[in-house]
Amino acid sequence: MPYIEPEVIEQARQIDLLTYLQTFEPNELVRISANNYTTKTHGSLKISNGKWMWWSRRIGGYSALDYLVKVKDYSFVEAVETLMGKAAIQPSITIPKPKVEPPKVLLLPEKSTTNNIITEYLFGRGIDYAIIEYCIAKGLIFESLPYHNLVCVGYDGENQPKYASYRATNQSRLMGDCSGSDKHYSFRILGQDSTEVHLFECAIDLLSYATLAKMNGEDWRKDTLLSLAGVYMPKQKIEESTIPVALEKFLSEHPHVRKLYVHFDNDKVGRKATAALQAILPSKYEVIDSPPPGGKDFNDFLCFKLGLERTKPKERNDAR
Repeated sequence: MPYIEPEVIEQARQIDLLTYLQTFEPNELVRISANNYTTKTHGSLKISNGKWMWWSRRIGGYSALDYLVKVKDYSFVEAVETLMGKAAIQPSITIPKPKVEPPKVLLLPEKSTTNNIITEYLFGRGIDYAIIEYCIAKGLIFESLPYHNLVCVGYDGENQPKYASYRATNQSRLMGDCSGSDKHYSFRILGQDSTEVHLFECAIDLLSYATLAKMNGEDWRKDTLLSLAGVYMPKQKIEESTIPVALEKFLSEHPHVRKLYVHFDNDKVGRKATAALQAILPSKYEVIDSPPPGGKDFNDFLCFKLGLERTKPKERNDAR
C-alpha cells in the first residue's frame, strides 16, 4: 500500500460530502429542503448538517472520504488520491465549517394562577385526576393565559423546557406548537424501565394510555411514555423514511432501550406509520404494533370504557 502523509489524509477527511458533490458532482445532488439533500443514484442516502446516512444500507459518515469508500467502493488510497488530486486542480476550493444552527428559544405562554379549566377539560376526556395532578406538579402541563389552553411541555436532560404544544379547552380544534419548540424534546413521562418505551402520536393519547393502565391496576409510572409531537408521516417508499426526530433523540440518549410499543391510531396514517418504524428501525430494536383495542385512538377507547361521549374527527388521509 502506498504511503500517504498523515497531513494529507487529515486534509482529505476535512472535505464534507455536500461540498464534494456541489463542487465535483453537482448533477448528482438533489435538494430536498433548505438544508437536506439526497443523490440521484441513491434516493435513500440523505445529507444534512454535515453528516450523511444511507438508510437502506444503515451506513453513514461525515466526510466525502467515507462516502467514496463506503458507497462508491473506492479503496482508501483511491479515495484520498481522488479528493486531494481534485483539490490540487482547483486550489480555490474552500472547506466551509458546518453551519451551526442557532439554538431555538422556546416562548411559553403566560401561566394562569389556577389549572381548573385544563383539569376539567382533561377529566372530561377521561384522564385520571391523580395523573392530571402529577403532570401539573411536575410542570408537564399547565393552563395558559389569556385563552386557558392546555399546554404540554417537553424537557431536555437538564430539565429545561424545550418543547411545548397548546390545545384549546373548548369545542374548537385549535392546536399547535408554541413558538421556538424543538420537537427533539417532545412531551414525555419517564418511567423506571429503561429498556422499553411506549410511543404515541400526541399527549392526550399518552395520558389516556396511562389512565387505562391505572384502571387495570398497573403502576403507570414505571413505564416510559413518549409522544412524537404529532402525526408521523413516512415517505411513499417506506424504506426511504427517516426516524421521527423525537424518537431518534430519545434513543440516542437512552441506549439501553430495546423494545418499542407503537400505540398509533387505528387509521390508514397510523397503520402506515407503524409499518414504517418496523421497517426502518435497526434490528436491535423489537418494534411491537399495539394500537388501541377499539376506537380511532386511545382517548376514543378510554372514553368508550368510561361511557363518555366524544365527537369523532374525520378519518385522516395521506395528503394531510
